[in-house]
Amino acid sequence: MNIRNCKPADGNQRQFMADAVSGGSRHVADDSRRPSVIEQSERCRRTRTTLPETSAELWTLTDARVDDEGMTSQAEQSVTTPIRDSDEVAPRRRSVFPPIDDYAFLSDCETNCLVARNGAVEWMCVPRPDSPSVFGAILDRSAGHFQIGPYGQNVPSARRYLPGGLILETTWQTQTGWLIVRDALVMGPWHANEQRSPTRRRTPSDWDAEHILLRTVKCVSGTVELEMSCEPAFDYHRAPAHWEYTGNVYEEATATCRTAAPGEQPTLRLTSNLRLGLEGREARARTRMVEGDNAFVALSWSEPTAPQTFEEAADKMWQTTECWRQWVTIGRFPDHPWRSHLQSSALTLKGLTYAPTGALLAAPTTSLPETPGGERNWDYRYAWVRDSTFALWGLYTLGLDREANDFFSFIFDAAQSDDGDPAPLQVMYGVGGEHTLVEEELSHLKGYDGALPVRIGNDAYNQNQHDIWGTLLDSVYLHVRSRDQVPETLWPLLERQVQEVIEHWREPDRGIWEVRGEPQHFTSSKIMCWVALDRGVKLANLHGEKAYAARWSEIADEVKADILEHGVDERGVFTQRYGHPSLDASLLLAPLLRFLPADDPRIRATVLAIADELTEDGLVLRYRVESTDDGLSGKEGTFTICSFLLVSALVEIGEVQRARDLCERLLSFASPLKLYGEEIDPKSGRHLGNFPQAFTHLALINAVVHVIRAEETGHTGTFQPAHGPS
Repeated sequence: MNIRNCKPADGNQRQFMADAVSGGSRHVADDSRRPSVIEQSERCRRTRTTLPETSAELWTLTDARVDDEGMTSQAEQSVTTPIRDSDEVAPRRRSVFPPIDDYAFLSDCETNCLVARNGAVEWMCVPRPDSPSVFGAILDRSAGHFQIGPYGQNVPSARRYLPGGLILETTWQTQTGWLIVRDALVMGPWHANEQRSPTRRRTPSDWDAEHILLRTVKCVSGTVELEMSCEPAFDYHRAPAHWEYTGNVYEEATATCRTAAPGEQPTLRLTSNLRLGLEGREARARTRMVEGDNAFVALSWSEPTAPQTFEEAADKMWQTTECWRQWVTIGRFPDHPWRSHLQSSALTLKGLTYAPTGALLAAPTTSLPETPGGERNWDYRYAWVRDSTFALWGLYTLGLDREANDFFSFIFDAAQSDDGDPAPLQVMYGVGGEHTLVEEELSHLKGYDGALPVRIGNDAYNQNQHDIWGTLLDSVYLHVRSRDQVPETLWPLLERQVQEVIEHWREPDRGIWEVRGEPQHFTSSKIMCWVALDRGVKLANLHGEKAYAARWSEIADEVKADILEHGVDERGVFTQRYGHPSLDASLLLAPLLRFLPADDPRIRATVLAIADELTEDGLVLRYRVESTDDGLSGKEGTFTICSFLLVSALVEIGEVQRARDLCERLLSFASPLKLYGEEIDPKSGRHLGNFPQAFTHLALINAVVHVIRAEETGHTGTFQPAHGPS
């Protein structure tokens, strides 16, 4: 087939890949089609287009974006809606930073990166997602980038993921032609057959990361000037890169950090069929492409070998596509208009896993602000125990048992000491199971759009948060209930966690939101203590420990009575903490965790109170910052997970239409690539906080399936949330 017949706007992907694999397309143009010396001189004189200060207005432009269900993105609606005189909207300052929801997310389940709309990789840490960054422009415009695209252009015509995977396709239209760029973190058949991996603890699968960031380019019409710029900044921009040629001519160059001790910083190898030029800390390439030309650039940091030709690059891109499609085919997705949101969330969660250990990252980024320009900036590149419950709810619901089981195994490993004895459970762990995550501030970085401080590490790892016992026990129960038995090796860990609850449930803690103010008697923490005891009773019965079950049942009743006495106000509404009338969105978990039946008046009153009193423009806040001592200043946006929890809770109490309306609105807030950050600004629709956020996508799955199940005739469909009524 002739590539001329392709319609880039439609994206005939099979034709592009078939031509690439067959070698039917030409390589980059010869010197006769290259810019003249005068043209090149003019390029050098002009301001670089990589990360231009003058492109601020480009980031404020927003194309009309319509998703698969025909819903215009809420962010775009807010841009095009006229502002009324009564609206309290502050003048919007133009920023050189892309909106958070403009980034694309790539992963090979060992490394991940974020790609801005202009084609620049602006966040990437290697070899692990919690390693120091090598590209960090998302936190400081001078902290490293890797960009490829048409010269002088920053806004593409279209972007999408190829169906069924995390392969990003960007279509560019210039005044003279069209380009299609594809980006992927390469995955291929399992290759570590000569030596076992020292980091892998989970059972190997058929596919594995190849530690290559691959970028392919195809000119599908006309003539386009292509430019590539790769400027790493090692160790969060604390160590400069030194480039040198390592290939025969211009096809390969290597970046190292001369100030680091051997092994402290990765070695980056850049391979391409473009002619690479080395200019200080930057590797560059430029050429004029005509219809049918192709190019590739591969950045690698370990074995196996990166591709040497475009044909090899196209084959690796096809391998990666096939890997993702085989994986997503395992899942069970309903035949429903919202299917694409479920599939996108599943792919995002898979991308947030760290395959060697089974850890699930809360997010791949650090210090993206919860408030524009504010101080609520945290490092989320770790695995939270509480995520286990939602991970298992969501992943089991979609039939993705392996990832759920791997994450549970990670938590089980982390909750043991080096000698195999049960250890005190922490709030979070490093992706390799590390127990210490010391927090520090990187004062040399300017922060995303000026938001300071930039933090790495997270001191919440040593907080007392009493909800973690309940999340672990609930996860274990969900894990083993289909097996009708508790593994003998698991029982000592479970017994230890229940004993921790018995000893500490009367004490204050810092709660599910990890407040940095004084510990309080948070009602949701007490509910999670009850969950730990309730699930402990069920597990003890499965294990044949009737005496434990009887004793723990009595204490569970005592905890519940205490909550109902001290954690409910005169309206019959559950309160944030004992003795104070404040609301808290975490109490939406009460019906989902079966603390009380959904038809209990106190459950209904709580859900409706949160829906009516703890929202801004219909979206849910975690709590009111003015009435909660969280140890921080400033406001925050609405927490998207809380809004999705409200959807599920509304379904539970029978408010199905209200739940559906809210769910549909939340889905309209998705980024153009169906990703979600931690928060949403209800005024502008912009995403805030670290991105993409696992907690949000997990809650999305549960909420969407709640609504779908509720709308099925007789509630008899096969799609049910993991904790749905039987």
